[in-house]
Amino acid sequence: MSLDEKSREELYSAAAQWIDGDPDPATREEMERFVAAESDEELADRLGARLQFGTAGLRGAVGAGPNRMNRSVVIQATRGLAVHLLNQGGGTVVVGYDARLSSRQFMEDTVGVLAAAGLTVRYFDVPTPTPLVAFAALRFDAIAAVVVTASHNPPQDNGYKVYAANGAQIVPPDDILIAAEIDKVGPAALVPRIRWSATADSDLCSSLDAGPVFEQYLEAVHRPRPDTDRQPLRIVYTPLHGVGGYFTQAVLEYGGNEVVPVLTQSEPDGRFPTVDFPNPEEPGALDEAFAIAERDDSFDLIVANDPDADRLSVSVPSESGWRALSGNQVGVLLADWCLDGGSASPAVFNSVVSSPMLGSIAAARGALWATTLTGFKWIWNAALDLAPEYEFIMGYEEALGYSVGPAVRDKDGISTALVFADMAGAAKAQGSTVLDRLAGLYREVGIWTSAQHSVRFEGAGGMDKIEPALNALLDDPPTELAGIAVTGIKDYRTGAEDRPRYLGATPLLELDLGDSGRCLIRPSGTEPKLKIYVDLTEPTDLESTTEIMAAEAELQARGLIVAQAAAVALGFSPPA
Repeated sequence: MSLDEKSREELYSAAAQWIDGDPDPATREEMERFVAAESDEELADRLGARLQFGTAGLRGAVGAGPNRMNRSVVIQATRGLAVHLLNQGGGTVVVGYDARLSSRQFMEDTVGVLAAAGLTVRYFDVPTPTPLVAFAALRFDAIAAVVVTASHNPPQDNGYKVYAANGAQIVPPDDILIAAEIDKVGPAALVPRIRWSATADSDLCSSLDAGPVFEQYLEAVHRPRPDTDRQPLRIVYTPLHGVGGYFTQAVLEYGGNEVVPVLTQSEPDGRFPTVDFPNPEEPGALDEAFAIAERDDSFDLIVANDPDADRLSVSVPSESGWRALSGNQVGVLLADWCLDGGSASPAVFNSVVSSPMLGSIAAARGALWATTLTGFKWIWNAALDLAPEYEFIMGYEEALGYSVGPAVRDKDGISTALVFADMAGAAKAQGSTVLDRLAGLYREVGIWTSAQHSVRFEGAGGMDKIEPALNALLDDPPTELAGIAVTGIKDYRTGAEDRPRYLGATPLLELDLGDSGRCLIRPSGTEPKLKIYVDLTEPTDLESTTEIMAAEAELQARGLIVAQAAAVALGFSPPA
């Protein structure tokens, strides 16, 4: 890259200031190497922006500079959070961390800054699943909780996730207020920080034993139906080198199931040596689990968590081999199961880009269905807004995130594994399968399928092309997509004043496809591309599961064609 003399001078001055204020010798040395090598492009990338604190906290690649995750950024963020919490009156903060290589150090810095500010800190001294930290925050009436985790991101990333006093992830205006306090914080090296030791707890700073907390958690989430017969299952399980291994296996075994772990992926390892991306949605991530299941036809399920165990992947046997269920399929199966629990005023929730099939099931069961903005923070804040008039039964996002019951106010891949196994065990006791249950739902409310397609704006200024593309589609919407009539269009960027706060203004267009379904279009948020979601539905009077699943596959294929037609309507060339 080419910089004028003044810009280059400012860049190298910013590098010098960063080095002087960085308490970490490793990242100081890293920045010094870039300066010595006169790496203008690298320095501009690391110093030209700052990781933005938002409702998801912080997340990014680990490295030197304010545009990376590092000790300085964590210390400054924690100081800003501490000031915000003190402005609210102070209290207890629960802190946890995952098994990524930098997470332990970031946790220690977080605890040290919070305690130095005068807040009471209860921290987990071992890598701990995110759902267990969220559970502990509620149990200890914490004013906030922090989890150092990058969830299912690539190995080079880390993150910093914040929960509010209500036990759910923060939403506006808390994120804005915290970010404003972070902006006031000076160099990280000057931020007060207690040098604490796990062997020398104090009144302000004490460790939590994960064992007793997990026992309380297990008691809270294990709610078997006394009037339902079930058979134990044989389950292949992998935590994908994350922190869920012991906990999810223990929960499934507590429910009476036999669990066979993928031993090569069972121990926490922040290097994630057997997978390119530690995300159960990624192709190849579950290859080792599938290999075990394919050697023995007695297995009933394959279950996987992502590295911090807040997401869950489920695969089931089918006539053509093992089949990974989509997040929408798992979500509606859970809803159907959980809505039989006898609540007088049940409510189920999913994000706006998740399947409307949940609404059909809710209507058939006499339950409220609420849709929210993307992000589990909105699902649980919606549930709290609607309480106590409505009882939260479950909520989900199509990206493998589920919450069942009130014990954890965030997505929870551990307790969901137990509930799903209970449902599958009940089906097995009746001589049926998970796919039989799904087929039964299709017969009741119609087959629903979901397809996704993305289009990228290439070249410089790609992000700036997104809003004009949405506006052009809004001004001249298509009359049909792949032969399906478009009966209306809705712009979620406007009209927020007439919707609840959990479905506020967001860059999203919805094309109404009448009785056939809908098409949603929204920006990715992090890349210069638009995501297209198509949900199609059709009634069926087919009887056999095999026939229904074949019809589902045909509808799924049609959904992808509709999504590609939407891309053409946005001005992109049709696929070759």
